[in-house]
Amino acid sequence: MTMPPRLRKLALIAHVTSSVGWFGAVLTFLALGVIGMTSPDAAVVRGVYLVMEPAAGYALAPLAFASLLTGVIQSLGTTWGLLRHYWVLFKLLINAVATGVLLIYLGTFRSMAHLAADPAAELSSVRNFSPVLHSVLALAVLLLAMILAVYKPRGVTPYGQRKQRAQR
Repeated sequence: MTMPPRLRKLALIAHVTSSVGWFGAVLTFLALGVIGMTSPDAAVVRGVYLVMEPAAGYALAPLAFASLLTGVIQSLGTTWGLLRHYWVLFKLLINAVATGVLLIYLGTFRSMAHLAADPAAELSSVRNFSPVLHSVLALAVLLLAMILAVYKPRGVTPYGQRKQRAQR
């Protein structure tokens, strides 16, 4: 079943907006991570790690969920389907795994914020390379999903082949 054109376009806008928003939020976390690693100002360093926890909860996680949900809705309402083409399936897996990793990583943000809030903690122990590394990896994964969405490599899953035969 496909969605009417107006609804399909609305779903596409919602998916692209949430996905690009997620990409932009990860870029922001990369910038914060670099600032946290390089700033000579102790207040700035502590502030970076303090702001990451709520920003992850209010921006990264909601955008990841929105991207996942709108992607599923978009695929179910179009002829591409959710399980018919490998590129759609790979995008779904990328999004689901990235969202899962982010949910696990929220605990790391909490730990970094607690350490940054402790005035007795040495600045060298507050600095953490993990947000830089995870942001770079997340950007690579999200970029891969964008590439798949634009180029739509050929390849139909066995389920998609059965659906094509049934439609003929």
